[in-house]
Amino acid sequence: MESSSLVTQLGAGSGINMAELATNLATAQFDLRNQRLAQRSDTLERQISTASELKNMLSQLASALGDRVRNGDLSAQPSLANSFVANASVPPGTSGSGTYSLEVSALASAQTLASPAFANAGDTVGAGQLVLRFGATSGTSFTADAGRDPVAIDIASGSSLTDIAAAINAKGAGVEAYVAQTTSGAQLVLKGQEGAANGFILEATETVGEEGLAALAWDPSTPNLLNPSASDPARLKAQSGDAAFELDGLSMTSSSNDTGEIAPGLSLELKATNIGAPTTISFSDPADSISEAMQDLVTALNEVAGQLKAATDPLTGDLSRDSGARALRRDFSGLAGEIIMPNAPETGVRSLSDLGLATERDGTFRLDGERLQATLARDPDGAAAMFTSGLYGVYATVDRISRAASSTGDPGSLAGSLARYERLARETSEDTTELAEKQEALRAQLLTRFSRADIRIGAAQATLSFLQQQIDAWNGSRG
Repeated sequence: MESSSLVTQLGAGSGINMAELATNLATAQFDLRNQRLAQRSDTLERQISTASELKNMLSQLASALGDRVRNGDLSAQPSLANSFVANASVPPGTSGSGTYSLEVSALASAQTLASPAFANAGDTVGAGQLVLRFGATSGTSFTADAGRDPVAIDIASGSSLTDIAAAINAKGAGVEAYVAQTTSGAQLVLKGQEGAANGFILEATETVGEEGLAALAWDPSTPNLLNPSASDPARLKAQSGDAAFELDGLSMTSSSNDTGEIAPGLSLELKATNIGAPTTISFSDPADSISEAMQDLVTALNEVAGQLKAATDPLTGDLSRDSGARALRRDFSGLAGEIIMPNAPETGVRSLSDLGLATERDGTFRLDGERLQATLARDPDGAAAMFTSGLYGVYATVDRISRAASSTGDPGSLAGSLARYERLARETSEDTTELAEKQEALRAQLLTRFSRADIRIGAAQATLSFLQQQIDAWNGSRG
């Protein structure tokens, strides 16, 4: 008999709902284990949620603090009275102060060289090899840089100006090539990098039978009667040169208009000359911004500390025994007094406590405004130096704590705990699925057994009914 027929007949013989009985017995058999798995799953979900929230709060705090530091208003920032001359900035990990005078007499320049004109950019020029040699060009002289290797560019048979430009660019040698459509025709243009030492000459070796590359060669120091354009000064459209300027009357040069750090906490991007009209560079006072930032930091730290305290409560905390949460509590407990500017003088601004951060007994934080103001008055440069994007300082410290909590490779971190909880949650889900399958198998097995028993009971009842009818008929006939 098919199972569907069995199901329809359940209870027909005994009067008992065999399907419900099978379900209830199977449920009772697995109920305790199902409850334990459900409780375990709920606990793991809370632990995952709490650990994730703490980790995300730290990450958001570090990110927001990094944005604030990069905004620049927390450290002394330089500015020029004449902003057309240059842009001033503070190199990462440094701080600046004071005032400077700046006079720019020359900007750094890059060499630009043009070839003779050709009818079309796609016309075949020739084949062979071009060689770039680097050094300083000046008038009709070229002084090679002995410390820089020449760059050879192989030119394939049938190459056009466009092909040659592509071959030069593919070398990545610091010379950019392109083809310009000028009023004279198509010309190959080569542009070097800024700086006097980044000038260059171009030599050509031609493949016999496919001559033509010699027209591109150029060397001002070697006149060529057979190929006058090879030393033609008119082909040099711009000469390479260094920037020249005076800072506080001291002569300086730079191979680039981006000077790098030329004084403590000061680098420049030169934009124009101001010969005879020096301009002043001065640094801003970030005291008010630092006070505001410290108050914001205390508020943000207390949000994390409050969540952390609840999560690690010995009686009710979801992470009361979690190693990652305990490690974070240790970091927070020592945050105020930690030396985060190890290179600062012993009497300088070295810790967050110097900026007014204080730790309460319950693990929360408060801002000691009097100490902060005293530090700003005593050492404003040291206070400003705490807010840089370098290896040390406020941002680096908070970012380190956030990264430590997010380290998946450390089993003792929040991220390590989170990975463990997620693994256990997956295993619990698999165990729950497996248990449900076992429960269903038991229910089906009981259902089959009960259905067979019910059929036998029904058959027995039918036999008894038949016998009873026969007895009743027999007794009736005797009467």
